[in-house]
Amino acid sequence: MVNKDMQNLGENRSAIRELFEFGRLRKAELGEDSVFDFSLGNPSVAPPVAVGDSIKRHADERGIHNYTSAPGDYGVRTQIARYLRDTFGAVQTPEYIYMTCGAAAALTIVFRALACEADEFILMAPYFPEYTVFAKAAGARPVVLAMQEDCGINMPALAAAVNEHTKGVVINSPNNPSGAVYSRAALQSLAALLRQKAAQYGHPIYLIADEPYREIAYDVEVPYIPELYADTIVCYSYSKSLSLPGERIGYVAVNPVATDAADVYAAVCGAGRALGYVCAPSLLQRVVGDMQGVTSDVEVYRRNRDLLYNALCEMGFRCIRPDGAFYLFVKAPIEDSEAVSEHAKQYGLLLVPGDSFGAKGWLRIAYCVDTDMIRRSLPQFAKLAADYRLI
Repeated sequence: MVNKDMQNLGENRSAIRELFEFGRLRKAELGEDSVFDFSLGNPSVAPPVAVGDSIKRHADERGIHNYTSAPGDYGVRTQIARYLRDTFGAVQTPEYIYMTCGAAAALTIVFRALACEADEFILMAPYFPEYTVFAKAAGARPVVLAMQEDCGINMPALAAAVNEHTKGVVINSPNNPSGAVYSRAALQSLAALLRQKAAQYGHPIYLIADEPYREIAYDVEVPYIPELYADTIVCYSYSKSLSLPGERIGYVAVNPVATDAADVYAAVCGAGRALGYVCAPSLLQRVVGDMQGVTSDVEVYRRNRDLLYNALCEMGFRCIRPDGAFYLFVKAPIEDSEAVSEHAKQYGLLLVPGDSFGAKGWLRIAYCVDTDMIRRSLPQFAKLAADYRLI
């Protein structure tokens, strides 16, 4: 016998990954130019040249491929903490940073570190689908708030959802899948609400900030959450900012002034141990330590956004204009977004239905692709629009 929950996860992969695998097979069958794959958030721009230089510089260092300490190389954690202090005025110290295999590992560790019996974590739709997987695996109950049309924070719904079992609230800004960026005013209101509720129930309510898209924003501020709310734990990844998704490197940063910060950090270390994360890749730790403040050419995504957003709006699609990340969230022309996603395949368009993001009737388009592919896809989008009488 096997664990049936785990078997079910293995047999029913995420909709994003299933569509990506479908596209890979279709490209092999029909050719690359016949498939317009907007499924996966794989950065299309190359990593900065400095990344390759850093890899070469460190690759032959003595001991570079040895284990680091379980929380990560102290020098690297010091570099990250210094960057957060210098850039955001944070009170971050290396003693409260834990290096991870990307943001997914960071989130998995944080859920496991915080979750006690009967605990709940609040998710705001649209949300990254794996949040529910990670929360349930930690023994907690995910509570999903319905999506607002602008993908903002539904404060009345959040106020109603917080109760004595609420251990944390997960936010993702810039957001996957909508590209929405929460304003400073919205985050201040959120922080005030959570402080009020924490006082009411007599225990901290942690804000878990999932931030792999922090640097990908277009003419808007992306506030640093610990500045606004002390009980914040940041889960960060270099996958998007440095175009390194396959290298799996990121960190957990516990705010040193959070309630029970030392206990929370110890639980993070313990969760990493229990989950088998011996240490994050040692070479990549050194590389990202060198890359503080460096990003890929994210302006490419702005151009892609403008091209795709303007074209689809002209065709009659209703889209949320993204202020960050590299996803366009589009209202499906009929309520059944899975049917629309399936129909779009006949035109070679791979569009992710919004159901698994907690947003039925919506479609996610990842525009972190070659700009030329977007241009070539537009006639196919026009055919799709015509089928649903949008144009």
